[in-house]
Amino acid sequence: MTSLSISLSGEITDGVHSLTQRVYYEDTDFSGAVYHARYLHFMERARTDYLRCLGVEQSALFESSDEGLAFMVHRMEIDFKAPARMDDVITVRTRTEKAGGAKMVLQQEIVRDDRLLIAAKVVIAVVNRYGRPRRLPESLAAQFLGES
Repeated sequence: MTSLSISLSGEITDGVHSLTQRVYYEDTDFSGAVYHARYLHFMERARTDYLRCLGVEQSALFESSDEGLAFMVHRMEIDFKAPARMDDVITVRTRTEKAGGAKMVLQQEIVRDDRLLIAAKVVIAVVNRYGRPRRLPESLAAQFLGES
C-alpha cells in the first residue's frame, strides 16, 4: 500500500492556503454543474482548514478567557466566473488580506486546472462568545498575516 503525502487540511505556500477537493454528485444540480450554494460549503471547509494549518484551534479560542473568541461571516461578495462539474478536482485558495481590529478580510478563489471559477471576498467578524464584537489579539492577527 502506498502512502500519500497530501494533507487532508491542505497546505500554505507563500501565504496562500490551498485545499483540493473533488466535486461529487451531491454537489451538483440537474445539469451536472455545481449548485451555486455548494460553493459556500467548499469555501467554508477551506477557511476551517486554513485555520488548522495556521495552528489555530477554533474550539480553544472559544473557550479561552472570560469572553472567548469566535469568527462569523459578516459579508461575502462572490463572482461566479465558470461552473465546476461533477468529478472535477477543484482547489480552493484562501489568503488573508487584512487582520486587525474586530474583523478580517479573506480572499478566496476556486480554480480548476488554474482556470478561475469563483472569486470571493469574505469579511469575517471577530466576536466574543455572546456575539459581540471584540478585537483580534495582535499575536493572532500576525499569524493570519504570516508575520509570526
